[in-house]
Amino acid sequence: MTKWTEWDAPKERWLLTERERGGWPRSLLFELCTRIVFPTVLVMSVYLLLAGHNDAGGGFSGGLVAGLAFVLRYLAGGSAELAAVRALRPPVLIGSGMSIAVITALVPAAFGAPILSTALWTVTLPLVGTFKIATSLFLDIGVYLLIIGVVLDLLRTLGTGIEQGGLDS
Repeated sequence: MTKWTEWDAPKERWLLTERERGGWPRSLLFELCTRIVFPTVLVMSVYLLLAGHNDAGGGFSGGLVAGLAFVLRYLAGGSAELAAVRALRPPVLIGSGMSIAVITALVPAAFGAPILSTALWTVTLPLVGTFKIATSLFLDIGVYLLIIGVVLDLLRTLGTGIEQGGLDS
C-alpha cells in the first residue's frame, strides 16, 4: 500500500543527481537549463550534419556541436549524468564512425572511380517532395560518429580523474 503523498510521484527522476558531486556545488538552475537545451543542441548538430553538403556544416562541425552538448551535460551532472545519456560506449562510436568513413571512401574505387568520389541520388517521397542525397553524406555520418565518440571518450577518461581529485586546483 502506498502513501497518499506518493500517488503522483514520477517513477523516473528528471534530474539524476541528488547530492554534491566531488567538491562541485550543485546548481539546480544550471542542471535544469542543461536539460532543456541539450535536445535542442543535438537537433542543431543533426541539422549541421545534413546541411553540410550544400551549406556550412558537415560531419565535423555537427559532431563538435553534439560533443559540446555532451560536455554541457557533463558539467551539469558529472559522469553519472553523462552515463545516463549515452547509450553506446565511446570506443564503439569511434570504431563505427571510422569504419563508415573508410568504407564510404573506398567503395567508389571498387566501381573504377577515384577514391572519395561522390554520386548524387534524387529521391521523391510522396508527402515530402523531391530531394537529393549525395554519397558524401555517409562519409559525414562516419565523421560525426567519430567526433562524438572522441569527445565522450575524453570526458570519460579526463572527467573521472577530475572527479576523483586527480587534478589539483
